[in-house]
Amino acid sequence: MTFPQPQIIMSQKLKFGTDADLQEILAAEQELGAINTDAGAEAYAGMEGLEAGKVVTGKISQVNDQEVLVDVNFKSEGVISRNEFKDDEVPEVGSEIEVYIEKLEDEDGRLVLSKQKADFVRVWERIHQAFENNEIVKGTLTKRIKGGVVVDLFGIDAFLPGSQIDLRQIPDINALIGQEFELKVIKVNKARRNIVVSRRVVLEEQRNSQRDKVLENLEKGQVRKGIVKNITDFGAFIDLGGVDGLLHITDMSYKRISHPSEVVKLGDEVEVMVLDFNDKKERISLGMKQLRPHPWKDIAARYPEGMVVKGKVVSITDYGAFVELEDGIEGLIHVSEMSWTQHVKHPSKILAVGQEVEAVVLKVEEEQERISLGLKQLEEDPWEQIDKELPPGARVVGEIRNLASFGAFVEIKDGVDGLIHVSDMSWTKKINHPSEMVKKGDKVECVVLAVDKEKRRISLSMKHLTEDPWDSVETTYPVNSEVTGKIVRLLDRGVVVELPNGLEGFIPVSKLTAEYIKVPADAFKVGDEVPAAVTEIDQTNRKIYLSVVDYFKNRESAELKAWMESHKPGENGTTIGESVKKSKKSEEESK
Repeated sequence: MTFPQPQIIMSQKLKFGTDADLQEILAAEQELGAINTDAGAEAYAGMEGLEAGKVVTGKISQVNDQEVLVDVNFKSEGVISRNEFKDDEVPEVGSEIEVYIEKLEDEDGRLVLSKQKADFVRVWERIHQAFENNEIVKGTLTKRIKGGVVVDLFGIDAFLPGSQIDLRQIPDINALIGQEFELKVIKVNKARRNIVVSRRVVLEEQRNSQRDKVLENLEKGQVRKGIVKNITDFGAFIDLGGVDGLLHITDMSYKRISHPSEVVKLGDEVEVMVLDFNDKKERISLGMKQLRPHPWKDIAARYPEGMVVKGKVVSITDYGAFVELEDGIEGLIHVSEMSWTQHVKHPSKILAVGQEVEAVVLKVEEEQERISLGLKQLEEDPWEQIDKELPPGARVVGEIRNLASFGAFVEIKDGVDGLIHVSDMSWTKKINHPSEMVKKGDKVECVVLAVDKEKRRISLSMKHLTEDPWDSVETTYPVNSEVTGKIVRLLDRGVVVELPNGLEGFIPVSKLTAEYIKVPADAFKVGDEVPAAVTEIDQTNRKIYLSVVDYFKNRESAELKAWMESHKPGENGTTIGESVKKSKKSEEESK
């Protein structure tokens, strides 16, 4: 058998091929150790009918580490390099072997033979036919080289580029060594003994065939198996057999997941349900969680109210913490349900993501898929026995925790606050703001007025520590009795004076002096002490009316005259009495 004139047979560029693919193939040929067979050189006639370029049968006569000697009935034995035998081929003396005659004589006068070229010639026609007819052939991957894999094809080496091994990138090519696959011959070069094969072509054809079949039978609600082809932040693309569908992250599991890689891995075979697709079936939506029972079904029976449950904190918001009780079931511990005793400003002050916690089921709403949980319910409610511990009239000592315009909040015990309303701070004083009486952090004694356990409110009082002076005001200050008070407020219609026991009395402007004054400020100032007589007690409105004029009715006229003299409108807002005192003082100083 002789080779024809040199020729190179190249495949057409594959429909999915790129220039980069072809460059990869060409580069890999060097790695395979392509040998120019000089097959086109004219074979010259040799002795005994042998000539270069022929394939003949010979018998192995000798074997050593470097060479194998073969008797082909020539004047001398032919020599074959031991490297031409594969690892699993053991040349035995006496066995017959087909060889290719490369040279009748080398520099040493020896007949040069080749086993590999004989193998190539023997299977060339079969390979060429497979290439021409686009046939599928089987080959075994034998070793990895740069750019791809060496394939044993009918006993000779062919090259399988890395880009032609599969439809997608193979994570570990070494795992494929030793396996047999269906392939197609996509490039042959007889002169250089190069054969390039592709598994990808076979898979593409199979996928296209499967795609048509899948699309034809695709229906909503179908359960199919597929391979995870690609993973993104929002989901995974599943190859259903030539057609891809999207498995969105929200349809992977009923439980909370941060990334699709928590559920699927590249190359995994998964079972999915067809949820939806468009008219042309170009966009297919898939689901995995739909294959399992809905976790919220019969949830109320599994988690009755009052049940103590265990779970893991999976998320924290400003208003509470979500606890995973099982896959797809989360309950909310609202910030208000975290502590009886602490004012929790943010859930992170109590809980942390990943923390295992126990909680009590407070409420289950199956349709809304909501479970309300409580943390503080694991402990005794300090308000439960509060009405027995703090009955009305009980005296308590607490710390001022906060001040408001209407009163002061007092912490009586852990988690229990009471309110001292501004009106309950003093029997006698008009308090505009609680800061006039107390400040934050003060320890105060007070009396329990009322307890509202349902609304969790306790009313406290400071003034009830003493008797109400108004209960005995008619005895203390009977009408016509005489008193001395200090002016604390100036009004347009009169003055308010503070009496010795803390009560306040009112003197109308007409009762301040016998002479006419427009407003009290014309003749009086805050701090002035004034004598007066009690003219009226208004027990209902808690008011005492006084009169300076009535006080002087039974006095000597000289006393009245002196009073009036000292309380006339003066310059710069001072009284006549003050002006007289200043005048006398300046006269004495001048002397």
